Amino acid sequence: MQAARTKVAAIARTPFASALLGGLVVGVLGWIAVGAGWVASDDDPATTVATAPLTAAASDAENGGPTVNEIYRRDSPGVVRVESNRASEASSLDPFGQPGGGTATGSGFVIDEDGHVVTNAHVVEGAESVQVTLGEDGETFDAEVVGTDPSTDIAVIQVDAPADRLHPLTLGDSSTVEVGDPVIAIGNPFGLDRTVTAGIVSALQREIESPNGFVIRDAIQTDAPINPGNSGGPLLDAAGRVIGVNSQIEASGGNGNVGIGFAVPIDTTREVAQQLIEDGEVQHAYLGVSGTDVTPEIADVLNLDRDQGALVQSVVPDSPADEAGVRAGDADTTIGGQPLTAGGDVIIAVDGEAVSEMSDVIAAVDSKQPGDELELTLVRGNDERTVTVTLGDRPASAQQ
Repeated sequence: MQAARTKVAAIARTPFASALLGGLVVGVLGWIAVGAGWVASDDDPATTVATAPLTAAASDAENGGPTVNEIYRRDSPGVVRVESNRASEASSLDPFGQPGGGTATGSGFVIDEDGHVVTNAHVVEGAESVQVTLGEDGETFDAEVVGTDPSTDIAVIQVDAPADRLHPLTLGDSSTVEVGDPVIAIGNPFGLDRTVTAGIVSALQREIESPNGFVIRDAIQTDAPINPGNSGGPLLDAAGRVIGVNSQIEASGGNGNVGIGFAVPIDTTREVAQQLIEDGEVQHAYLGVSGTDVTPEIADVLNLDRDQGALVQSVVPDSPADEAGVRAGDADTTIGGQPLTAGGDVIIAVDGEAVSEMSDVIAAVDSKQPGDELELTLVRGNDERTVTVTLGDRPASAQQ
């Protein structure tokens, strides 16, 4: 995130909407503007926990675990400041509307003794040169961009620094994280190097928008203060293991923290980073539809005989879904004050597994590789049919 210029974009499920294009985010329903960015309202209390102060945030001292101070002293040497000098043209993948040119500042963390550093793709996107600052003495080293994946907002850079200056952090397991777990964030908010903040995991399985408009699944929501400059820095658990990469915030009336930040899960990051180091790029499967959850209200108004599934809203021309015969709606209507396109196919199963909402389709596509086949069971009116889709390679941008 660039200091004082950051805008945020986040996606959370509404009772009506969840969108994808094999991960493509489309503003189908339920969007509201909040401050400098766009977020969706979330009326599901089961997935959100009200944040509250902790008496000993991220501390398990009574059980013999490390305190925040101990985690900071051990792990902060592995957290770096990343500065990327951008070309005069603005990056087409910049999700925050930042101007082209100048220096973008963010955070990152060392993952191995070869000098590989994980940061956010939006921190280094379009960079002509990158510098990394290590340690308390503020020594700066040149770095090269190994690869970026805008679809997950993850990038790997490699710093040209002596091995004894590198302090790789331990990567955790984001699948074991639970709501209420204490966490800490280390980074460079507003250019204030090596800042530590603490809080809890306030929600899980959030969907946030990537820089190129696709969905990043299973984001970790936290109330640990995250601000511009924290982008790319680690979110650590109570043992000091990295469980996420701090990426976005919700900001109301400005670009400061209001207690809602989002981190890309480390399980996603680990897989993406490995592919970037090995191949310099990451391939994602692509279906080519946008859709919304079928609810009992939608089913009643549209006279559907199913009260769950994924109602197809649009199909990208010449996409894998289009070629397989998946059809979108053609009648615009409004339900509960929300716009909706009626008449499209309802996806009720993927590879024989029942679909209850759009996120099930997103998960199924994300689990595949380009060239893999996906079997969709579709319902339109009284007709049920099954089509086989050969998934494509996700385009560089959701707008393509």
